[in-house]
Amino acid sequence: MLDNLPEEMIKDFTMYVLIGEAIRILIRIFFAGTIYRTLKLVKKENQCILPSQAWFVAVPIFNIYWNFEVVRRLTDSLNNEFYDREIAAEENPTQKWGLIFAWTYLLSNIPLPLFVLTVIGLIHLVYFITYWVKINEFRKLLRLHVEQYGADFIAEGKRETE
Repeated sequence: MLDNLPEEMIKDFTMYVLIGEAIRILIRIFFAGTIYRTLKLVKKENQCILPSQAWFVAVPIFNIYWNFEVVRRLTDSLNNEFYDREIAAEENPTQKWGLIFAWTYLLSNIPLPLFVLTVIGLIHLVYFITYWVKINEFRKLLRLHVEQYGADFIAEGKRETE
């Protein structure tokens, strides 16, 4: 297909693809940073994923699988932490947006007709941004609670039973 194109045009195309991929990976690194900072606020006993494992979402191809793991484990970690701290938050925080984000990312990596990939790509972009914003909202909620009550806070009802 590219045999009929001038060599200069092929070089330009290759450069744009490489720049696009670099930007995509950079965005994923910032996304992983948000997950990392969120998990750092979760007590070790409530973590279902280590904060350092958040960086795997920036690894191309592997992140197709790892997105699902992060969604599940981050949701469980936040559930555990909110329960221990008795923070009123929705059940399974971030799970709904995260699963749609992960599934649309998976589908966008399957060779499908261009129109279908465009629609999936737009849905993925919307849910990627929404998921990122939700994670950041819960990170801020946890940070405020940690600043107000301390990192080792245990709810009153929990102290008596343990």
